[in-house]
Amino acid sequence: MNIAIVGASGAVGQELLNVLCNSDFPVERIELFGSERSEGRTYRFRDRQLTVKRLVDNPADFDGIDIAFTSAGAGTSREFAGVITARGAVMIDNSSAFRMDDDVPLVVPEVNPGDVENAPRRIIANPNCTTIQMVVTLKPLHDLSPVKRVHVATYQAASGAGAAAMDELIGQYAELCRGDKPTVSRFAHQLAYNVIPHIDVFTDNGYTKEEMKMHQETKKIMHAPALEVSATCVRVPVMRAHSEAIWAETERPLSLDEVRAAFDAAPGVVLADDPSRNLYPMPLDLTGCDPVYVGRLRRDISGNGVAYWCVSDQIRKGAALNAVQIARLLV
Repeated sequence: MNIAIVGASGAVGQELLNVLCNSDFPVERIELFGSERSEGRTYRFRDRQLTVKRLVDNPADFDGIDIAFTSAGAGTSREFAGVITARGAVMIDNSSAFRMDDDVPLVVPEVNPGDVENAPRRIIANPNCTTIQMVVTLKPLHDLSPVKRVHVATYQAASGAGAAAMDELIGQYAELCRGDKPTVSRFAHQLAYNVIPHIDVFTDNGYTKEEMKMHQETKKIMHAPALEVSATCVRVPVMRAHSEAIWAETERPLSLDEVRAAFDAAPGVVLADDPSRNLYPMPLDLTGCDPVYVGRLRRDISGNGVAYWCVSDQIRKGAALNAVQIARLLV
């Protein structure tokens, strides 16, 4: 396959290169694109040295490209979608630009792989990272009995706001140790020694856009318009990998034995759940790992459902790996 990566110098673009480089994905040719600031940077890919080109309004730059991974922000995706797809490339977009468009499939391969077959605009959307890891765990429950309602609280790492946000968190700890006032620019408040119940902008209903993405995207991915999702998204002083506490209510009561068996058999899920040994997923251990890890499994004593904890590397499964899995479906 002939591949392009738009936004190659960003955190997700770099992870895409890493995932492709260390997999058996068939790459014949690969082109890197970025902003004026990134133009000319070089990166190693397998036995090749690649140079980032500036993304401009020129469809010829994508001649012969089969799949273009785009991770340069919603504005760039909207502006250049026509350029990228004009010569036949399929665009796998990691931004929020097209996720809720009726004629653009929103795909998590473990959940709705068949949706890639209906992409009339030659655009396939990668969901929000928090949505991806949640629906991977909801699918095995939904197959046992339809999920009716989900409550979720997220614990999202600094890396979800980009490389500069990770640097800011490190810098804040250093500044505080020196007795200096911490620099705050990437978050609404100081993140070091703190948690911030605010990710993205607030909407009129009091939820943030990040929380509404989980509400809306889950319905679309799972083909379940009646499924209700209520989320509270929180930034925590963790470098990488998001965690989620999930309460899922199903139509019929599920035994823990059948839920465990379903998680054990589910693609992309690893059950790590043994409270007697203090075994449960933690972001410290799971950076750079592919699966979604599940633990703290128990019945929800407040209703007809189950409660559990899940952790996943949001740059990997929550972005780059999921995009490459979509590309594998196309291949």
